[in-house]
Amino acid sequence: MTTSTESASRVSVSGLVRSYGTRRALDGIDLELGPGVTGLLGRNGAGKTTLLRCLATDLEATGGHVRVLGRDPDGAADRTEIRRRMGYLPQFPSFYPHFTVFGLLDYVAVLKELGGRRARHDEVRRALRRVDLYERRHSRVRRLSGGMRQRLGLAAALLGDPELLLLDEPTIGLDPEQRIRFRDLVSELAVRSTVVLSTHQIEDVSALCRRVLCLDEGRVIFDGTPGELVARARGRVWEQGSRPETGVTSWRLADGRYRVLVPEGVDDPDSAAGVPVEPSLEDAYLLLTGARGSIR
Repeated sequence: MTTSTESASRVSVSGLVRSYGTRRALDGIDLELGPGVTGLLGRNGAGKTTLLRCLATDLEATGGHVRVLGRDPDGAADRTEIRRRMGYLPQFPSFYPHFTVFGLLDYVAVLKELGGRRARHDEVRRALRRVDLYERRHSRVRRLSGGMRQRLGLAAALLGDPELLLLDEPTIGLDPEQRIRFRDLVSELAVRSTVVLSTHQIEDVSALCRRVLCLDEGRVIFDGTPGELVARARGRVWEQGSRPETGVTSWRLADGRYRVLVPEGVDDPDSAAGVPVEPSLEDAYLLLTGARGSIR
């Protein structure tokens, strides 16, 4: 029986399969997730959102086993308890447009059974302050900008200090200052919570995550630290003055030079044409997923 905070905050997935008709969106996923921030990377259709929805008890697994916060989401009582202790921000959150910001969060807090009226309202106010929406608490949801709605969705996910926080593309629509505040908030939460962050914003993964999972066609193709992923790309990233031949990924930089990613099995560029440079996490991710051709 799990007793420690760390153990209770874990997610365990074994042989997870999720199918849509004959297509397998998830194809035998094995995972153990503990406290801290795990970044989830992958191309569109790789299975990231499906995995988060399974962990959030929004989708049932077609096969395999899932335990979230020490409980089995297949059981109704366990599923209710998981949802009470978890926060989930879907990729495209939907809201009741005629609610006020405060009223909507209060409604979510009621669903999560967050104490009596006074304690619940205190928690709503705290969540709004954390995402810098307290001054808009009386505004109708329909009058919020896209970035404000995204922050409202994040506030709903933060209600009750969840032990597990699942975030699907959370920084869409946020300006640079708001993204910095988001990173700071998530870093604080990750001290004692398990956070899974699915994103196409590689810089968010670099700034926040101590572990990276890369999915492709429903399978895990990399599981390690950002540094380990970058190390796999060393010696395979170049800059040169002219566009390279086909067979490599390249794009034009602001100074007119070209950044070149050389995949395994392809000859390196002529040393007279370019020089090797230190890869970024984005370079390493593109090499891992097999990007090809020029990016213009």
